[in-house]
Amino acid sequence: MSDFSVIGAGVAGLSVATELVARGATVNVYDPAGPPGPHGCSWWAGGMLAPWCEYENAEEPVLRLGQEAIGWWADKTDVTYVGTLVVANARDLPDLRRFSRRTEGFIDVGRGEIAELEPDLGAFGKGLYFDKEAHLDPRKALADLHAALVDKGVTFHQTVAPEGLENVIDCRGLSARDTLTDLRGVKGEMLVIRAPDVALTRPVRLLHPRLPLYIVPRGDGVYMLGATMIESEDSGRITARSMLELLSSAYALNPAFGEAEVLEIGVDLRPAFPDNLPRIRRIGGRVYANGLYRHGYLLAPAVARGVADLVLDNKHSEMVDEDRA
Repeated sequence: MSDFSVIGAGVAGLSVATELVARGATVNVYDPAGPPGPHGCSWWAGGMLAPWCEYENAEEPVLRLGQEAIGWWADKTDVTYVGTLVVANARDLPDLRRFSRRTEGFIDVGRGEIAELEPDLGAFGKGLYFDKEAHLDPRKALADLHAALVDKGVTFHQTVAPEGLENVIDCRGLSARDTLTDLRGVKGEMLVIRAPDVALTRPVRLLHPRLPLYIVPRGDGVYMLGATMIESEDSGRITARSMLELLSSAYALNPAFGEAEVLEIGVDLRPAFPDNLPRIRRIGGRVYANGLYRHGYLLAPAVARGVADLVLDNKHSEMVDEDRA
């Protein structure tokens, strides 16, 4: 069995390494930034395993491959199966109807059912409950993958990969634009807040004409609030407008969020190809796995399987870009 070098220790690189090791390969991982941490966009993800919701503005592979990801992650980290609740204020009910037409796998819920699912959202009269969806804590998931790989003999090198390596899998995200010239960065901004007076038990999406909000519970009154999708590559700051709109949307969800404490502010650049779907390319003897866009945890397992199929068995999945191979 060949030895492989994976470059990048984000969700893509760790997932690829996990899949290769599971099939008997020997793997080294190179990342100058070190183990998973706040230096990568994987750290700032919502961790929602929500293929049915994401299908509202995504292509069919996101729905199909995303469903397979739930079980993949459940074998490797803690996954919470409580579904996703989508709600809208009365004036935005047309957006809720539009969302329902573009998705599937939901149950229509009214005021009483919403209050039963989430008592702190009893003011909403209509919603959609995606009962088969799940979520995970991205930071714990990264740590669990890293720890499992170390236990299985994978060596992590906090350095740039040396020249001359063979069997390289490049998972550098946006840094791979030196070769993947059609890759772009999509800015995402998010907040981590503590609101002990609000008790939500599952991811909730509030539809809003300007900034749809998702909020994911992290336990102990802590929530991830996100996220903007801006065609910009300025990763240095969150704008005042974005922060105001995120917090205003949270306040519209439940006024008790007005007393929340802001714990963290995150800004990242998600790597994306023009159609916002991931690609596996073989260029100059190196395999590139990239373009996870906003679907990092949802599509990383499928990308990892596709890479392993390609490099171990020369099987070409739908994500292999034949024109560039």
